[in-house]
Amino acid sequence: MKGSLAIKNTHLIISSLVVFPVSLLYGFFPEIFFKLSINTVDEKNILKAIMGIYISFAILWILGIAKAKFWKIATVSNFIFMFGLAFGRIVSMLFDGIPSLLLILGVFGELILGCYGVYAYSKFQEK
Repeated sequence: MKGSLAIKNTHLIISSLVVFPVSLLYGFFPEIFFKLSINTVDEKNILKAIMGIYISFAILWILGIAKAKFWKIATVSNFIFMFGLAFGRIVSMLFDGIPSLLLILGVFGELILGCYGVYAYSKFQEK
């Protein structure tokens, strides 16, 4: 049983463990990983709003791991979130150019997590 729960929640566990710390970096230390120069309060505000969205989703995914009644919405939100990030990054690559290796790897991670979320949803949802 525990093994199947781990498989069922893999996408939520990995996503929570990655998205929560990334949200803090985006909100408080964006210059650490990215060549960004944040100069205005508006720019800081936008990044903190993104941080808030990321934290909110990470909390929902943790709820989905901890409480079965939240698993379905956590999983659907997870694969939509991951595919949305990947879509935005791919659009940026087409229109803006190729980003750093870290962001290229991010696209692959997002696509893998999105696909795994769809797989888990189709395999484990209660009918």
